Amino acid sequence: MDDDRKIRFEAVYKETYEPILGYALRRCASPEDAADVVAETFAIAWRRFDTMPPDGEARLWLYGVARNVLANHQRGLARHRHAGVALDTDIADLYARSPEGSVELGTIARTFRELPDDDRELISLVAWEGLDREEIAKVLGCSRNAVRIRLYRARKRFSKALAGAGVSAGHLVMESA
Repeated sequence: MDDDRKIRFEAVYKETYEPILGYALRRCASPEDAADVVAETFAIAWRRFDTMPPDGEARLWLYGVARNVLANHQRGLARHRHAGVALDTDIADLYARSPEGSVELGTIARTFRELPDDDRELISLVAWEGLDREEIAKVLGCSRNAVRIRLYRARKRFSKALAGAGVSAGHLVMESA
């Protein structure tokens, strides 16, 4: 029985390691912090393996675990707001392909980092993790409708903040989850 559990865990690990690592890397200030978050996430997954959902649901469950581990990790870092720094490169890459050369990438990145944590998380789950509303609802432990409303409000706040910073929201392409 223990060998079967180990084989099943290894299969989940191989399938989900890269997405969970990417999730952590985009939210941590350093690769070392991301490695700690991923290690703790999979340690929890091993301890709670019997409660892990089967198949594709395991990935969403692990995002939820990683989200909680990350929250605990960040609380221990004494109000440090640099978790979004790793997103600067991604944001720069995303908008560098824009036909509008006047978009100030630093302003977009700074405005994104200044959003409330919940707004950044929702927008990131759509933009960087590629999750849809139903998947986000499972990660956050809420209804799909709550995700729809929260995501709508987060996008509105981001657009308003960008407009206040002098960046036209028309430059933004945020796919609908």
